[in-house]
Parts: sequence; C-alpha cells; structure tokens
Amino acid sequence: MRTAAGSLFGLSYGDSLGRPTEFQDYGSIVAAYGPGGPRELVGVPARVTDDTQMALAVGEALLEVATVAAEVLEPVLRRRFVEWLRSPDNTRSPGMTCLHACVGLAEGLPWVEATQVGSKGCGANMRVTPVGLVPGISDEQRAGAAQLQAALTHGHPTALAASELTAFAVFWLRGGLAPDELVGALRQRCAEERTNYRGDWLGELWRQPGVSSPRTFMAHGWDECADALERVRAALAAGRHEGDPCRATGAGWVAEEALATALYCYLVSPGEPVAVLGRAAATSGDSDSIACLAGSFAGASLGMAAWPDEWQDRIEYADRLSRLGAAWD
Repeated sequence: MRTAAGSLFGLSYGDSLGRPTEFQDYGSIVAAYGPGGPRELVGVPARVTDDTQMALAVGEALLEVATVAAEVLEPVLRRRFVEWLRSPDNTRSPGMTCLHACVGLAEGLPWVEATQVGSKGCGANMRVTPVGLVPGISDEQRAGAAQLQAALTHGHPTALAASELTAFAVFWLRGGLAPDELVGALRQRCAEERTNYRGDWLGELWRQPGVSSPRTFMAHGWDECADALERVRAALAAGRHEGDPCRATGAGWVAEEALATALYCYLVSPGEPVAVLGRAAATSGDSDSIACLAGSFAGASLGMAAWPDEWQDRIEYADRLSRLGAAWD
C-alpha cells in the first residue's frame, strides 16, 4: 500500500491546497472554491509551505541517524533545523516561534535555552508525521522523538503532548487501526501518559516558572489535548458537518487545535481522501497545517492509492518525499 509515501505525500498535498487559503475567512474560501474547498493542485511544481519543509527536516534527520536516541537525534535535528533556517527557500511565511528558536540553535545555545517555552503553536506537530512512519522502533522511542523534535522550538507541554499524539495517530492508522477507533485510542493515551515526563529526552525542560514538578508540567499538556479530543468526539457525534470545521474544534493555530481540527476533517469521511483535503483547506484558521495533518492521516491509512497519480510529479520536493517513503515502505 506504500503507506509511508502515502502519508508523506498526503501531508504535502494538504499543505499545498491549504497554502492559498490560510489567511482567508471561510466565506471567501467558499466563494472561490465552493463548500468542498480546493481540490486541485495549482502550479508546476505545486508549492508547499514551511510545514512540508520542516517535516522533511525531521524525516531526513531520522533517516540519517543510526539509532533513535536523544543524544544521537538532537544534534542532527539541530543541524537540519538550522539548515532550514538559512535556506534561500525559507520564504513561506514561517512561524516566529520556529524562527526565534532556530536562531538560538544556530548560535549554539543548548536547546532548552533556545526553545520558546511559552509556545504551543502548531509548528510543533505540523512536522512530526515522519516520527510516526519510522519502522522498527519502540513506543518509547517514538514518543521521545516526537516530543524532542517539538521541544527544540516549542517548550510548552501541550506542544509536546500534541506532537506525540499526532505521531501515534499516523503510526496506528498505518498499522491498520480503524478510523472510527482513533479518537478513543488517542484519549486513552492521554489518560495513560498524563504524568509521564520523559526526562531522558527532555532533560530539565520542565523547570519553568510556576511549575512544581515534572508530573504537573506534563499533566497540563495532556489535559489540554484530552479536552480537544473531547471536542472532536462531540463534533463527530453531532452528525452535522456543514460549514467551517474550525467552529467545532478550533482554528488550529495552537498544537492541540491543529490536531483536533485535522482529526475532525479526516474522520468526517475517512474513505474520501481528496474530500478530506478540501474540507481541511476550507477552514478559517491555519488551513495549511490543518490540511497537511489531515492528509498525513488519510495517506497513512490508505497509502499512495489515496491520491491522484498525476499529483506525485507535480508537488514540490517530490524527490525528497519519495526518498523517505521508499526508505520506510
């Protein structure tokens, strides 16, 4: 099924479709594309945003390392993020959190000093999909890598928890989990991991003003994610899915809302992947990030067959996406 490639290309297709709608209100998007949102790639190549660029940075770091461990992965992630920062192609309205943190990384600061500790922006989990696709690693390694790649730029516990949940959603869907079981599985992980602080991966990140212990630090993040997942469950159960998805599950500028709204857009019709991308791109919030996550979920479940064949040669960075997909399929 080529599910690794399907997920990576789905991410980039959603990113590309959501790129022109990111800063538009819902009415303007519907006026331009109809209620189903954009469903055709535009341009040759069809351009993507920093979401795909940073996902490639994470994926290529994972492909480079011999083992997925904090002391091995961190310097490679650092180098890849700094390369992204300095790239002449870094012209896609990147988030200020990522830029500020990567400047600190480029200056050689320890990552716990470079990271933006108050930020739970969706830049933490828009790029984490590759962590969910790497084969042959343990749940502990997958969770640790997901949180570490987030923590290099976004030091808020909700950014860490949402990134881990995003990676596991991709991993579970790729493994055959039924879409209608996904929200329940993610809510269960919130409960199980609520006070688990991964000190081997995060070091002393928890030592922030007003935080009494590592357990309370992480509990805050998991609780916010659990609340967001409850909104997804309620929105799906309501049975009426017309209009702007952001009204049901949030605008997606922060990590837990990006995850929630992407899940909602995907789970309304998980067997119709192109419709998933259109719905996610037709949102009043962070459309490219919402659509890239929704596309990664659909592709992880359905593989490359989910997407029109002609799109593969039209998307920007197709060669790099194909390399990662081939390595992990």
